[in-house]
Amino acid sequence: MSDSISKILVAYSGGLDTSVLLTWLKDTYQAEVIAYCADVGQQEELDGLEEKALRTGASKCIVGDLRETFARDFIFPMLQAGAIYEGQYLLGTSIARPCISQGMVEAALENGADAIAHGATGKGNDQVRFELSAASLAPGIEIIAPWRQRRFREAFPGRAEMIAYAAEHGIPVQATAKKSYSMDRNLLHISFESGVLEDPWYDPSGEADRDMYVLSVSPEEAPDRPEYVQLLFDQGNCIGLRHEDLGEILATLGDVTEQGQSGDYTLLTPYGVMRVLNLLGGRNGIGRVDMVENRFVGMKSRGVYETPGGSILLQAHRQMESLTMDREVMQLRDSLIPKYAQLVYNGFWFAPEREALQALVTESQRHVSGEVRLKLYKGNVIGAGVRSPLSLYREDVATMEGGAEQAYNQDDASGFIRLNALRLKTLAHRNAAD
Repeated sequence: MSDSISKILVAYSGGLDTSVLLTWLKDTYQAEVIAYCADVGQQEELDGLEEKALRTGASKCIVGDLRETFARDFIFPMLQAGAIYEGQYLLGTSIARPCISQGMVEAALENGADAIAHGATGKGNDQVRFELSAASLAPGIEIIAPWRQRRFREAFPGRAEMIAYAAEHGIPVQATAKKSYSMDRNLLHISFESGVLEDPWYDPSGEADRDMYVLSVSPEEAPDRPEYVQLLFDQGNCIGLRHEDLGEILATLGDVTEQGQSGDYTLLTPYGVMRVLNLLGGRNGIGRVDMVENRFVGMKSRGVYETPGGSILLQAHRQMESLTMDREVMQLRDSLIPKYAQLVYNGFWFAPEREALQALVTESQRHVSGEVRLKLYKGNVIGAGVRSPLSLYREDVATMEGGAEQAYNQDDASGFIRLNALRLKTLAHRNAAD
């Protein structure tokens, strides 16, 4: 324990774990504790948070509104890169951590905190993400990770001990000793893990777990008619939407403000785009993923995810790129997707290698502008049209109809094929001689 620590800023969600953590830090370190919660789109989970933190013993509670920052500076650049981890995971938790860390560090410096603390366990990825981000942004600030302290683990070997501690210290939490899974929510997704989900043979899509899902209906329960939405892109970012019920949707959401009009499109901020697409995707059963993934710390873990809006946006972006991006540029960028996704997953968002990759991605997106129409139907995102003034598609070249010889001479392909076959013929002659 460092005697120099007199003020700690702790990542706080209001749940049992962080509430117990807040009180334990205050008692153990005999320090002032400031609760910090980053609003990255948890919605109703933030209700009453400040009052709860103060009643738990925090000297103050800071709720940083990072919703627009999260969408603009983290989600959108990552989706421009087409990042998916291990072919399935859209990195919803992973990309939120550097955003939260940035908010925490800024709040800690503004409030003169000597240390920041988090409730990530020693078995997970989040401890790495938080601490690598903090090291990049404020290398001099001390990090407290109670789950990596033996005294903390001995005091709280299980959930029952935390509940007893909360009752003894008058910590206002609602919890029971039994919980079938844990949840983490933000603007991009919601994740479920642990509990019954630790058995990879367990099927969470059954009747018993219907109420587990928050952002989406099941594909079976989605409407029997398709729903169409159009997305307007500018340099790889979705800047506007067109939908027959968009006005009604915006009124329902309540916290999304129109940024103007461009033709038939309503212009929206990145946060607004994500909010609308989450609603559309959720009611059409889009974005559910159940996977076993490889954690950075070395173990495999099972996670269930809902990413409705992100799934739509990723597919729309790919459609837009297919029309406007040069083949070799696309193949180069695609070859880097696994590395980019790994960097995000492992916590290296602020590392120079991720920033270098982002510079390449940004350059690749200069002409990714235009319109995409999608059909949403029972868990599927189906392309239904794409157009752009910057299109590389030439109908006069691609057509199978007659009259295209001036644009493309089919005889030219003969030499092209012979040159590419030369290597293969040489190998075949050698192999025949063996």
